[in-house]
Amino acid sequence: MTNEEKKELQIIATKIRIGIIEGTHAAKSGHPGGSLSSAELLAYLYFKEMKIDPKNPRWEERDRFVLSKGHAAPLLYSTLANRGFFPVEDLKTLRHVGSYLQGHPNMNDVPGVDMSTGSLGQGISTACGMAKGFKYQNKPNRVYALLGDGEIQEGEVWEAMMFAAHYKLDNLCVFIDNNNLQIDGEISKVMSPYPIDEKLKAFGLEVETIDGQDLSQIEAALSHAKATKGKPYAVVMKTTKGKGVSYMENQAGWHGKAPNDAEYEQALAELNATLKELEG
Repeated sequence: MTNEEKKELQIIATKIRIGIIEGTHAAKSGHPGGSLSSAELLAYLYFKEMKIDPKNPRWEERDRFVLSKGHAAPLLYSTLANRGFFPVEDLKTLRHVGSYLQGHPNMNDVPGVDMSTGSLGQGISTACGMAKGFKYQNKPNRVYALLGDGEIQEGEVWEAMMFAAHYKLDNLCVFIDNNNLQIDGEISKVMSPYPIDEKLKAFGLEVETIDGQDLSQIEAALSHAKATKGKPYAVVMKTTKGKGVSYMENQAGWHGKAPNDAEYEQALAELNATLKELEG
């Protein structure tokens, strides 16, 4: 990845963050914290890595993405809108009555959403099924899934990991957004899943830990995933919850709360300043 490509992806990640703030503010509800923490990953996946076509969202040859932590819908919606699946202006209809952009992703209504998610733990199970299906059909499609670190407290997640390893799903890449915060506080205090990497290894996955907001490390991890044969790949991403908005960063209270008008103005001012600096 050249410096110019990296800069362009940083600009996209910032625009995704702006969309997250626009949506949650307009909805007066939603989950900004854990949406903001994974913007770099989705910028990279949707603008550089994945085989997709915004003009043909149901293209059979596309790669699949499953947002297992479905409450981070503002992140996925903003990414899809910026990628051209639907108008960016529609982000302001988030959670409104009659809007197709509801609180959790709905594959029947939202172009580009590959799986309806919301009940934690179920998304990764579906991603495993997709990957197994592609293997059965001898298709080259790849499947990517994003989980929250609080989500992996769910037992179903580990059943899915066991399934993925047993069936040697090397077309599956699992990302864990390890921002260390869930709705009730630090995950290590609520119900510690640590050491996450060692547990994933014990379940038979190939694992690496990266800075989840470093695009170069994301690129390297995806390259390693594609080169790994016979095992599913897991990437533990160390991230900052609320990344990009100073007063939201590392604050569990912003897991599921929308900014008020003053907070919205401050968030936009900070993100637009970042955008201006990047665009230079």
